[in-house]
Amino acid sequence: MSEVAGRISIQEGAKYLEKPMGGRGILLSGVPGTRPATVAIIGAGVVGMNALKIASGYGAQVYVLDVNLDRLRYIDDVFPKNVITLASNPGTIRKILPEVDLLIGAVYIPGTKAPTIVTREMLKLMKPGSVMVDVSVDQGGCFETTHPTTHRDPVFNVDGIVHYCVANMPGAVANTSTYALTNATLPYVTKLAQNKLQALSDDAGFLKGLNVINGNVTYKAIADQFGYPYLDPKTALTN
Repeated sequence: MSEVAGRISIQEGAKYLEKPMGGRGILLSGVPGTRPATVAIIGAGVVGMNALKIASGYGAQVYVLDVNLDRLRYIDDVFPKNVITLASNPGTIRKILPEVDLLIGAVYIPGTKAPTIVTREMLKLMKPGSVMVDVSVDQGGCFETTHPTTHRDPVFNVDGIVHYCVANMPGAVANTSTYALTNATLPYVTKLAQNKLQALSDDAGFLKGLNVINGNVTYKAIADQFGYPYLDPKTALTN
């Protein structure tokens, strides 16, 4: 689903940059004789990489920010020159915000709330009618001004900046999302149906997905987030 969410973030962002939708009236790709839009993607995980593929394919100028320099080196090697890699930190983000037409929040920390990367105070650095898409909304959002919206009422405006913060973005393309999710999960469902709990002992991938068993929390990030005692999953299976 992260692949779908990353790609649709650019699709929706491009739509809400249109003037009738409340945006600046910017075409993501531009045309000969005009500048393309400037897109910034904060986070280069699965969501960020898929957003990057679409934005760079459109021909936009794209900044991609991450704290992992090896990831940035890889991006620099394989993507075209309209993609600029930057080390993610508050100073860098503040420096690029005045240029940005479309900002994608793609920050994800497994099992816990997304950190706040862009504060409300920083919105004054952006151009009126710019668009922010917070794909991290399902983890609490990485923009201070984020609150969850729906597909029926997807956007709101804060200090002149359009916010798209739909929870479950892949739901907008349910046909594609269903096939993508089934492709990824069906082998696991089949194995679980055949082997039941034994599948957890036989497959380390299954064991990583175990969150709760017999009243014990076996996913450490969840236990830490909510203050529950943590029990190692291997130990929990033998109890």
